[in-house]
Amino acid sequence: MFFAGFLHSSVYYGYFHLESSAIGFDTVELALRSVRLVTFPVLITLAVAVVLPRLHELLPLLRVPAHLTRRVRRAGRAVARAYLAFVAAGIGLMLVWRTIQPFAWAAPLLVACGLILGQTSAAAPAVARPRRMWDRALPVAGAALFLMWVVALSAGQLGRQDAERDAERLVERVAVLVHSTKPLSITGPSGLVIEDLGEGLHYRYRYSGLRLLVERDHRYYLLPLGWNHDTDPTYVIDDDETIRIELRPGTQPRR
Repeated sequence: MFFAGFLHSSVYYGYFHLESSAIGFDTVELALRSVRLVTFPVLITLAVAVVLPRLHELLPLLRVPAHLTRRVRRAGRAVARAYLAFVAAGIGLMLVWRTIQPFAWAAPLLVACGLILGQTSAAAPAVARPRRMWDRALPVAGAALFLMWVVALSAGQLGRQDAERDAERLVERVAVLVHSTKPLSITGPSGLVIEDLGEGLHYRYRYSGLRLLVERDHRYYLLPLGWNHDTDPTYVIDDDETIRIELRPGTQPRR
């Protein structure tokens, strides 16, 4: 969970020109961010992966005819014995890596599935020599590494998608007003509004048209309205005695 959360945060905040490690997330926060990867399709896939190996036991309980159960069992054995085809297909997809984006995670997933299927009893021939521990450990370790690669690719892809979506809906995020006793050297797109309220006020300068990305330890990471990933900066404002921060609701979409 920490691994997945770290990768998601790194890609997400990297899109806004920030290092997630510099923001200061702790281990628990990064682990909780991995829950973002638990989407509905992932849950369905995990459920299917759990049920399939025991399908031949489940079908009789559902009163499925015996001849259909035997066919399902034979089909399962055939799939397991074709484990090398899964591995070969995954390797083949790796050779055309650039053309399979954004579904590149399918390549290591196929290899991992093939390695796991190869360790099942259904994949073993009827007469086979006893397997040593090393014979099983190496494919299982390889499958684990490929599954970690799947997690890395999925977390990075989801982090990028989340960042692009939030950038498009920037106006809906928490609005921030920055009041300062002295002018701040920040400029930006037309969405950023800079006002001089006059000499009589302690907080003379006001900056509006900002949206909150994240806040950590009295440090605010802000984006101006109309922010562009390729050209515009992310502002980092420290809340001290010369700064007053006001948080207000963002613009909500119509229902």
